[in-house]
Amino acid sequence: MTDPASARRRTIPSAPLLAAAHGRTPSRTPVWFMRQAGRSLPEYRKVREGIAMLDSCFMPELLAEITLQPVRRHDVDAAILFSDIVVPLKAAGLDIDIVPGRGPVVAEPIRCASDISALPILDHDVQEIIEGIGLIVDELTDQQALIGFIGAPFTLASYLIEGGPSKNHEQTKAMMHADPESWHALMRRIVPTVLGYLDTQVHAGIDAMQLFDSWAGFLSQRDYREYVLPYSQEIFAHIEQYDIPRIHFGVGTGELLGAMAEAGPDVVGVDWRVPLDDAASRIHAAAGPKVIQGNLDPAMLFTSEDVIRREVQRIHAEAQRAIAAGDATGHIFNLGHGVLPSTDAEMITRAVEIIHET
Repeated sequence: MTDPASARRRTIPSAPLLAAAHGRTPSRTPVWFMRQAGRSLPEYRKVREGIAMLDSCFMPELLAEITLQPVRRHDVDAAILFSDIVVPLKAAGLDIDIVPGRGPVVAEPIRCASDISALPILDHDVQEIIEGIGLIVDELTDQQALIGFIGAPFTLASYLIEGGPSKNHEQTKAMMHADPESWHALMRRIVPTVLGYLDTQVHAGIDAMQLFDSWAGFLSQRDYREYVLPYSQEIFAHIEQYDIPRIHFGVGTGELLGAMAEAGPDVVGVDWRVPLDDAASRIHAAAGPKVIQGNLDPAMLFTSEDVIRREVQRIHAEAQRAIAAGDATGHIFNLGHGVLPSTDAEMITRAVEIIHET
C-alpha cells in the first residue's frame, strides 16, 4: 500500500469547515449535509440510472461527479466522498451487495471463529477511489473541503454478523455477550481494512474524515465502552499522524456522546434528538471541549423557509451558548442525520443560504 508520507495534501487553512474544525473563527458558518450527494438530486438520479449502487462507488468519474453535484448546486462548504459503508469490505474481496429496498446483504454471514479467520482484509490501495478523489479535488476551490467516508468497525461487524440491516441486532449482541473472544477477534480483523481504506483516501487528498457508526445507538454505554470504544480509538489514533480533522458520528447516540468523544475525534456529530448545548456539556464532561457538528432535523427541510430559519437560529444559538460556556470550541452546521430521499433539492439550497446568513 502507499507510503503515508507521500499523501497528496492541499493547503486550504481558510476553508470554513477546516477553520471551524480546528477551533478557529471561520469566514462563514460552515455547512455540509450527510447524504447530500444522493437521491434528493435529479442530476444524481439521472447519472445513476441503470447503475448498481456498489458499481457506482468504484467508477472514478461517476463517483467524482456525484460527490461534486451538491457542492455545485447548494454551495455547501464541503463535499462528502460518495461511497457506502461496505465499500472497503467489497474492495477487500467479500461477497457483499447492496440490494435495492433493503441495503447491504452479505452472502455468507459470520457465525463462528472459522468465518472470522476467513474474512478478507484489505491489503491494497483502491485505485478507483484514488482516481475519483483526484478528480474531485481538482474541481474544488480552496474554500471547499473534501471529507473522507468510512464506516466504523461496530457497524461493519453488525452487517457481517446479521447478514444485512437489522432492527434489533440480536445476533450481534449475542456474539458480544455469549462469545466475546470471537467478537474481539472479528473487530481486530475489521480494523486493518478500515485503516487501509482511510489511508487510501488520505493519500489521494481528502481534507478531513468522518467515521460513521450508524448502528452504535442500539448499544448501552456499558457495551459501547467494552466492545466498541477501543477499536474506534485505534482508528482515530492512527489518523492523528495526518493532521486532518477527525469527525465521529452515530445515530441515536445521545447517551453515548461522552464515550464517543473519548474515542479521540476533533469533532463530534450530534443527531437531532439532543440540543447542541446539552450535547456539548456531555462531551466536555467526558473528554474536554470539542467542536460540535449538527443538528437540524432532516424533516424540517419539508416545512417552510420561515420554519427552517427559526430552527437554524435556535441551533446556532445553542452552539454559541456552548462555545461561550467553554463546552465547545466551534460549530459545523449539519443535519442530525442524512438528507431524506424525497427532500426538495431547492429547499436544501435555501437552507444552506439561510445557514450562511446566520
